[in-house]
Amino acid sequence: MISRLPYYIAIEGPIGAGKTSLARRLAETFKYELLLEEPEKNPFLDRFYKNPRRHALATQLFFLFQRAEQIRTLHQDDFFKELRIADFLIEKDMLFAQQNLEKDEYNLYVQTYEHLTINAPKPNLVIYLQASTAALLERIKERGVASEQLIEHNYLDQLNHAYAEFFHYYKDSSLLIINTEEFDPIHSEPDYQRLVNHIQKCPNGTHYFNPTNSLL
Repeated sequence: MISRLPYYIAIEGPIGAGKTSLARRLAETFKYELLLEEPEKNPFLDRFYKNPRRHALATQLFFLFQRAEQIRTLHQDDFFKELRIADFLIEKDMLFAQQNLEKDEYNLYVQTYEHLTINAPKPNLVIYLQASTAALLERIKERGVASEQLIEHNYLDQLNHAYAEFFHYYKDSSLLIINTEEFDPIHSEPDYQRLVNHIQKCPNGTHYFNPTNSLL
């Protein structure tokens, strides 16, 4: 089974989409090494949610340096010897920067980004988890992370649309798009098993996951 799987899978989507939960399940199923975002280690994140304008640049730069260090470590460990799954795509940092930074801050960020991500490996498969802004807000409320309760509807809605636009043009890897309001691989065992089966047969290119597909 493993020989048919992509050696590097990245799961993406806006806040509340379920990236980490799905990454953990797939890593356990396929015996992959798990590479996770670590937002709890960002000392600026809580301050950003309270005052986005003041703390946006520091928050974004911390995440960028954190992910660049993870990528550097992977290269040192010979990335291609291991099967890995991540709950982030490093290119999405630019998406957040575009949403959060002023023009001069963004220009500085771009220069730093381009320097740090030159040799970032590309996933074989990216799984993009979609949901409406209302559904994302409800999930954020349910999981109860204190700082995330400060996230405003307008900010999350803009971010959600930015994700949709980003992946509309994304061509760097095979892309699997899942509407998580219609299909729930995190909480539904039948849905999860259908997704696992689909990943094993996943074709190249961009495609939406169709839970009624008779091949699954």
